[in-house]
Amino acid sequence: MPMRSSDPDIAACAARLRRGSVSFHAASRLLPAEVRAAATALYAFCREADDAVDLAADKQAGVAAISARLEAICRGVRLDDPVDRAFAATIARHGIPHALPEALIEGLAWDAAGRRYATLAELRAYAARVAGSVGVMMAMLMGARDEASLAAACDLGLAMQLTNIARDVGEDAAERRLYLPLDWLDEAGLEPERFLARPAFTPALAQVIGRLLEEAERRYAAAGRGIAALPLACRPGIAAARRIYREIGRLLAANGLDSVSTRTRVSSRRKLGLAALSLADAATAGLWAPLAASPPPCPEMRFLIEAAASGGETVGAAARVILLIDRLEREERAARMIAAGARRPLVCGAAEPA
Repeated sequence: MPMRSSDPDIAACAARLRRGSVSFHAASRLLPAEVRAAATALYAFCREADDAVDLAADKQAGVAAISARLEAICRGVRLDDPVDRAFAATIARHGIPHALPEALIEGLAWDAAGRRYATLAELRAYAARVAGSVGVMMAMLMGARDEASLAAACDLGLAMQLTNIARDVGEDAAERRLYLPLDWLDEAGLEPERFLARPAFTPALAQVIGRLLEEAERRYAAAGRGIAALPLACRPGIAAARRIYREIGRLLAANGLDSVSTRTRVSSRRKLGLAALSLADAATAGLWAPLAASPPPCPEMRFLIEAAASGGETVGAAARVILLIDRLEREERAARMIAAGARRPLVCGAAEPA
């Protein structure tokens, strides 16, 4: 049975996302209904995972907790949380290998450990886990299984993550988090601990942020070619996400690359305009350079592409049965409650105590 936004579990996922995923909502409205429902479950779990670690007083305990939740989801055991149920149904329906959400949790574990990244390659390895994994899962929801399409999805996830890092330099520094490549900081004459002690925007920092946005631009360009490989109905939503996140980087550059003193935001009106432009992107995607002309995927992304292309370990038939039994039992309990209420005499519109 196709997933629908009206499903109570999907509705609960959407409600949780409304609190902090505005860009996702702007882009998801352009996705076909079934893909939008599955994407809502995916992003809700990603939000839950991020919050479980980021908001935890003991971040290692947060990693352990979300890892246990993911294990239960992948096993298809009885799940009490609507986000977990929706995500379990999503990975079962679309055959998402366990390696992909596990990569996301690994990236969050790196966050919990306060890991820093000596080179751009190391930063890409981190981005592969926290963003590339999500991009590949999104591509699988749309039916993509070929290597070129999955590589394009990785590129889009990488570009978006690099944009986030460039935008959030000041906010991250306030939490003593640093994602900029350490060798770039060294070349710019910036000492990490001194910067974290007193975060300040300087021309040297602007140089590093600019380099990061240049790398993001290269990956946005590569990802754009992958839109043509998606089903026609899915193209506008992905094109909109690409345009909206790309706009963050362009606004940041237009404002002098200062992401310490201010936070760059794309206005709601501008998001609507970009979403409208994405319809043209979808219509002309077939005229773009073929996927074969795209640069090869980053080596750090290869394990994600191979996992998705090969299928890997997924929730199997036994787990599907458990999920079905769980759903039927919940529906049966709801039916019994309705029947019990109908048998009680009504007094002034309220059920009288039994």
